[in-house]
Amino acid sequence: MPAFTFEKISPPVRRGPSSPEPEKPRGVLYQMIDRFAERRARRILREKRVPISRDDKQAE
Repeated sequence: MPAFTFEKISPPVRRGPSSPEPEKPRGVLYQMIDRFAERRARRILREKRVPISRDDKQAE
């Protein structure tokens, strides 16, 4: 019988972040770009819509 034994020591358990990191607020430059992109998208949608032409005269 051996006089001593070796214990296998398991590595420490890796713990993930306890809480997700809060998102950083976007910078002013990004906000400006988002506004321009949104306005451009709206303008393109408005231009694609074909206005329905209606006659001013009503059918009798």
